Amino acid sequence: MTETWAEFPTETITEGKVKVVVPNLKAYGVRPSDYAPSRAPVFFNPIMEFNRDLTILVLQVYQRMVNREISICEPLTATGIRAMRFAAEIAGVKRVVSSDINENSTRLATHNIALNNLQDRVSVKHRDANRLLSEHGAPKTRFDVIDIDPFGTPIPHIDAAVQALRNNGLLATTATDMAPLCGVHTKACLRKYGGRPLRTEYCHELAVRFLAGALVTNAAKQDIGTRVLFSHCSDHYIRVYTQIAYGCQKADESLKHMGYVLHCFKCLHRETATNPFPDTATKCPECGARMDYAGPLWLGKIFDAEFTDALIKENMHTAFRNSGKITKLLKVIRGEADLPPTYFVLDKLSGKLRLPAPSTVAFFQALHDCGFNAAATHFNSRGIRTDAPAHVMSEILKKVTSLAT
Repeated sequence: MTETWAEFPTETITEGKVKVVVPNLKAYGVRPSDYAPSRAPVFFNPIMEFNRDLTILVLQVYQRMVNREISICEPLTATGIRAMRFAAEIAGVKRVVSSDINENSTRLATHNIALNNLQDRVSVKHRDANRLLSEHGAPKTRFDVIDIDPFGTPIPHIDAAVQALRNNGLLATTATDMAPLCGVHTKACLRKYGGRPLRTEYCHELAVRFLAGALVTNAAKQDIGTRVLFSHCSDHYIRVYTQIAYGCQKADESLKHMGYVLHCFKCLHRETATNPFPDTATKCPECGARMDYAGPLWLGKIFDAEFTDALIKENMHTAFRNSGKITKLLKVIRGEADLPPTYFVLDKLSGKLRLPAPSTVAFFQALHDCGFNAAATHFNSRGIRTDAPAHVMSEILKKVTSLAT
């Protein structure tokens, strides 16, 4: 039902345990399936409910991991829905501080906080995001968790966010600028993320690694180490959750996991390297063609297996609308968590060899029969993450398709 509030059309919805007044997107010609309903006076995207549900799950597991009350900052609050859900649904939350530079947003968020009687734990300020974070950069004012969920890139807020996190704090970041991260706009990726992208079949994983790499290198400048606890790619965005640790030695250790992904577009061979430029690294070891590269980016783990197990366990006790979808995502990620970087896409491999694409089930079985580890990847429904090299993948594909004919 359309309502009128603050001189623009709104409606009241229920998400999780809170009621929220949000812009009525239909009044602005915006459908829920649109990429970004940004034409409304206050930004709100109903599609991101899955993101918000999963964030609550991650933050609850983190809170249990540190085993104390936590403080949370959400400096891009819009309607206030994230901040309110954090306070209402996560056990052990002491306070949530939110802000927005949009005056319509702060007024609406203030109204929503009062609507849910959360004034004692949730505050909202009319502030630029970086200004709010900078105000909490001193010891004893820092947060346990900072959630950066912008429209576009989170990079302009990373330095201030890292400074406003206490030791062992958690930084949650979203990036929706997939075109630069996936190699469509190379210069934009270089400017924002400090690395050269590559348009490959596994570019969405590279996007996660570019964002993680930017977090690591920015934190290292302040003598802070970084560990990636969890990440995922869903819909039009990527999401990375990292835990920081103070100390120059920890920063140096994190930087050891920065490097490059080398890729051969002729035979699809790929490998990782700390330096892509020696003569031995520019020639493909399998077919002799010249190899291209992406990076520098994060080469370390992008999913922590133990943390993912904890998420799966915690999700058993949730009642999100997206609980089933979250379960499926987490189970796939758990399967790929300990396997090497990058994945193969069967249709891409089949196209290279001009062979029909087999079922993933048959291909998985053939890989396991040959003694290789393999698992599905959440990045692509036809993707296979494996420790088998490209030439073995090609041989197995030929064998599987010959048996099917």
